[in-house]
Amino acid sequence: MEPKNQTAVSEFSLLGLTDDPALQPLIFSLFLSVYLVTILGNLLIILAISSDSHLHTPMYFFLCNLSLNDICLSTSTIPKMLVNIQTQDQSISYAGCLSQACFVVIFVVLENFLLAIMAYDRYVAICYPLRYTVLMNSCLCVLLVLVSLCISISDALLHTLMLLRLSFCTRLDVPHFFCELAQVLRLACSDTLLDNVLIYVASCIFLGVPLSGIIFSYTHIVSSVLRMSSSEGKQKAFSTCGSHLTVVTLFYGTGLGVYISSAVTDSPRKIAVASVMYSVVPPMLNPFIYSLRNKDMKGALGKLISRMISLL
Repeated sequence: MEPKNQTAVSEFSLLGLTDDPALQPLIFSLFLSVYLVTILGNLLIILAISSDSHLHTPMYFFLCNLSLNDICLSTSTIPKMLVNIQTQDQSISYAGCLSQACFVVIFVVLENFLLAIMAYDRYVAICYPLRYTVLMNSCLCVLLVLVSLCISISDALLHTLMLLRLSFCTRLDVPHFFCELAQVLRLACSDTLLDNVLIYVASCIFLGVPLSGIIFSYTHIVSSVLRMSSSEGKQKAFSTCGSHLTVVTLFYGTGLGVYISSAVTDSPRKIAVASVMYSVVPPMLNPFIYSLRNKDMKGALGKLISRMISLL
């Protein structure tokens, strides 16, 4: 292939999930529905928490940030895909592709940190209930979110700046429905060893450390709950962690599925289909998990919907 300097690259092509034109309307309808459900569900969570003073606690503050992050993650990928299908144009500009890759990294890394912070919040609530309000004060909660956001942005910008130095080949087809960092790197003609090492190191740190924190928190939570003499106390403790543990299992389970699929198959299109599971499915299901398994959220959502109906 004839290399082309990155300054001459004007656009990439997003090949999407299938080449079959007959399936495009079905994919458009499916992803449009998923996107609308994701936005509506997470917005309801945010509005319910904001409007109910009983939910102004650290746990729901972090849940509110998680919902906002899920909205941003879905918005960074799905709308461009829908526009491309509707216009029958697979192109995305060079700046747009790099920006999309950057935003996806930001929100995926931030999701990891938020899930780890929420696990730590449950750890403090169950293992140190008498000191909970002191340890999880409002300043610390805001600081944890801001630090996580700064780390996520710094990591994403570093990967994006590394992409800017690369030269790309003449064939710029991304076998995906969005510009995933790893897929864009495969199109480069220049040496990407440093980029791949950086991705590996960053993944170990920014994915491994939060996951280790979650495992540490739940190990101590289970240990504390098993030492409780009251069965009612055990049930209450597990119920407060059930929703979060389900979301954690969904997020990391789908991520592991993508990793395994990329290891056992050489088909980029199959990997793209698998990537839907971690980039699209968790943001859509998270609001349902928290609203269906949490009595306080059910009550807050019921009040919010009742007020909205009364205003119509």
